[in-house]
Amino acid sequence: MAVSDVFWLLVVFSFLQPLIRQKMLEFAREQVLKRFETIRHSRVIALVHRQESMSLLGIPFFRYIDMHDAESLLRAIRFTPAHMPIDLILHTPSGLGLPVEQIALALTRHPGKVTVFIPHYAMSGGALIALAANELVMAENAVMGALDAQVGGYPARSILAVLEAKPVEKIDDKTLLLAEEASKSIRQLSTTAATILSHRMPLDKAKNIAEQLASGSWTPDYPMSIDQLEEIGLPVSRDIPVEIYQLMSLYAQSEHGRPSVDFVPMRYGKPGTPAHGARETHRH
Repeated sequence: MAVSDVFWLLVVFSFLQPLIRQKMLEFAREQVLKRFETIRHSRVIALVHRQESMSLLGIPFFRYIDMHDAESLLRAIRFTPAHMPIDLILHTPSGLGLPVEQIALALTRHPGKVTVFIPHYAMSGGALIALAANELVMAENAVMGALDAQVGGYPARSILAVLEAKPVEKIDDKTLLLAEEASKSIRQLSTTAATILSHRMPLDKAKNIAEQLASGSWTPDYPMSIDQLEEIGLPVSRDIPVEIYQLMSLYAQSEHGRPSVDFVPMRYGKPGTPAHGARETHRH
């Protein structure tokens, strides 16, 4: 074999390696999902967005809930028998309004029990989807965001604050128009959230929680802990199954150089004594 042949084989392999690795990851995810479904006797759906790497160019990009996600998730719900529970593993920074509401309302209408698991975070649009759960389960240090109504790229509550801070005659027409839309946006988001929650709890309690989450009291990226969510009246369980962590470890994260976090992936028992058989698969 000539040197040039070896060179071109290496070039082809370098292009195919990311694709092969991606297929192996997809197969591994499918096996974990099937095992979790067997344990839970449910339809398990993963809605996971992380900073990914494009398979060939290595260019990082951020993902969020879009129409394609909504179409896929609605199809999964449609394929699920009415009596079968749905377990949704949710990990997302945000999402577009329309697909987020479609997903949340579809989960609300499902006759079977809906459990939403949040292993790390569910912000903004992800928070609205989480409200559709019959049971919300979060890891001890996981967080959820408030409901984020935005108009023209600005937080709706901040636009309304301009009306409170300045006389109307000193506010330009564009800001006044944005303020009108902001008022509608907050009202609509609060109403939608209350409608979703009212399927799981009394209407008065649902309205109270929805108004708190959609009021604009918190910034879009403010992380609300389990304790804070319970304070506003949202019941949360802390019992995250280990299979969810195993699944999360199989979602590709862009890697450049060495990992930024290193540790021995072993669960310890007594101080200085590793617990046998407690090793966990992980990626950084």
